[in-house]
Amino acid sequence: MRATAPLADTEIADLAVAAIHAEADLTPKPGLVDRRGPGAHTDMDLEMLHTSADSLHTALAACASAAAQPLSDAELRTRLGEIGRAGEHAMLAATGQVNTHRGTLWALGLLSAGAARGGDAVTIAARLAAIPDPYASSRTTDKMSHGSRVRRRYNGSGAVGEAQEGFPHVRRHALPTLRAARRSGADEATARLSALLALVATLEDTCVLHRGGPRGLMTLQSGARAVLNAGGVGTAQGRRHFNALDDVCLTQHLSPGGSGDLLSATLFLDALEKRITESCRP
Repeated sequence: MRATAPLADTEIADLAVAAIHAEADLTPKPGLVDRRGPGAHTDMDLEMLHTSADSLHTALAACASAAAQPLSDAELRTRLGEIGRAGEHAMLAATGQVNTHRGTLWALGLLSAGAARGGDAVTIAARLAAIPDPYASSRTTDKMSHGSRVRRRYNGSGAVGEAQEGFPHVRRHALPTLRAARRSGADEATARLSALLALVATLEDTCVLHRGGPRGLMTLQSGARAVLNAGGVGTAQGRRHFNALDDVCLTQHLSPGGSGDLLSATLFLDALEKRITESCRP
């Protein structure tokens, strides 16, 4: 993302929440909640995801507002941690204690702050993510989360590492795939699904590792690559590979939730760049 003048905090939050809604609505998605049903999940549905997305608006706007203040990076990181914990509490209250968007809140909270700083949103988000939250180590939920357990067991970087490294799967895979699909004439839903599959094919998704271990991860990655290598879901062979991947997710109860979180981040950055481009036109 290029350096730009900052947007208003509510405008940034609007774009972020819209991206979360767009990810939820995208249909079909392998293993994830969509308009067809709950996918591999038993504790959430599409209505809950939309309720959860709306519950995050206040926190995301607060992240952007805090970043617009004259705070050092360390001070801002502490403030973002406080906002994130309050946002997570609001999300869990809205969903009946179901963790729908914790990873999304982490990614979009950092990116919203980066956007509000008026520079390269991804670079700023990565810099902030590298600063430890001084209060995180005392949190029981952090110690007991699925992501934390998977990172310890498989030595993976997870959502924390993805942010600290500057969202490489978003920048190198999802965004280029999204835009290439559009240029090829694909409709928007197909372009977004292609971006999601690019993430599934390359990401060490801790949600998949939690449910299926390394074998499950390898199965989903190879399945997603098969769809893309066949020309995507717009081709007959690609659709067959997608249906096989979808079936594997359902029968083995695998859900690429980390990829879903990063698709929201992808759509946010894409929308942010469009908004900035429009604002620069005479």
